[in-house]
Amino acid sequence: MLTTFDDLVVIFACILFSLLFLWILHRFWPTSQRRDHNDIIGWQVSVLGTTYAVIVGFMLYAVWSNFQAAEINADNEANCLVSVFRLADGLPAAQRIAVHQLARDYVNIAIDEEWPAMRRGEISSAGHGVVQQLWTVILQARPTSFSEQTSMNLTLSELSSMTEHRRVRELQSETQLPDILWMVLIIGGGITTLSSCLFGTDNFKLHAVQVFFLTLLLSLALVAIADIDRPFQGSVRVAPLGFARARATFAEFPPETQ
Repeated sequence: MLTTFDDLVVIFACILFSLLFLWILHRFWPTSQRRDHNDIIGWQVSVLGTTYAVIVGFMLYAVWSNFQAAEINADNEANCLVSVFRLADGLPAAQRIAVHQLARDYVNIAIDEEWPAMRRGEISSAGHGVVQQLWTVILQARPTSFSEQTSMNLTLSELSSMTEHRRVRELQSETQLPDILWMVLIIGGGITTLSSCLFGTDNFKLHAVQVFFLTLLLSLALVAIADIDRPFQGSVRVAPLGFARARATFAEFPPETQ
């Protein structure tokens, strides 16, 4: 997991390395000799740059789509929990009180335990026990009227959806780009940047500025992909906003006692 400081260090290191390579190349391979090959180098950089731009654009789109999917899934899980809480009002008193308390426990565990654990790259099992208790409590209900039976069916449906969203969230917290794709991104970025250093130009400072901006752009893109790739970690991550709203909703209803 990269912090914002780590991101800045990576960007600075990439820029420093590319400028150092340009300086060494300029020192040991004079501009006058490289200028004769500008046509070939230009064709190569054009093909490399276009190919790499397509790869980076596709990766950014892929990780951002996954990030948005993780946000939506987390919100849906919280919404299902609120629905379970509200639908439980139609259950018998014992089950209603138990479901309300378990829903409060689940939202507290999600915010205070599970999200910090996912930020560390871990999976907390604390919420799983609460989900099991919810299933047990609701299935133990013995409806005595049509309205109670309807409420039980709807509550079970929402609980089933919440359980599914929870499993998806756990999978999303561990999913990341395969190593082979990171190899393509890193090696491709290095080849594209270093190839731009091969041009033979009389104005070394202008060439250095161009290499600087190219390296900055590519390193920013790679850092962005790395941060967004793990939606629950890094400097850009999914926050438990849906669960925070759910906790605020539950706070409007005072706890019941049997």
